[in-house]
Amino acid sequence: MSLLDTLGSLLGSQSQSQQQGGGQAQLLAAAMEFVNNQPGGLNGLVEKFQQGGLGEIVQSWVGNGENQPVSPDQLHSVLGSDVVSGLAQKVGMQPDQVSGLLAQVLPHVVNAGTPNGEVPSGGQINAESVLGTLGGLASLFGGGNRQA
Repeated sequence: MSLLDTLGSLLGSQSQSQQQGGGQAQLLAAAMEFVNNQPGGLNGLVEKFQQGGLGEIVQSWVGNGENQPVSPDQLHSVLGSDVVSGLAQKVGMQPDQVSGLLAQVLPHVVNAGTPNGEVPSGGQINAESVLGTLGGLASLFGGGNRQA
């Protein structure tokens, strides 16, 4: 089963329209891929947030405390229009939808990818550890009725 198939089933996309559920699963997969493909991986993303004035927010995602929220506008500002538009095109959604969903998902992805409160060596997020936390993310997408 591919990462995208796994994400789709965890998010309950079979019970939603394929466009909505599939797009959300694709966005989650694209978010993990985006983080890992940053120059420096997660370290690069953390640096981007620090340069954008949101270092405290991204450190809360990495650390073991409560995740601070990020607004779609803040996220768009840090990542830039080209990145948001590229992700939107990749998953077949509108850029404003991507910013909104990514603002909800990215803190969880980063948090799940840093289980010990620090960025893993090499800065790569382990998809399996992120997938292990997706049960909680399913409620963000209305997919809380998944079957075991």
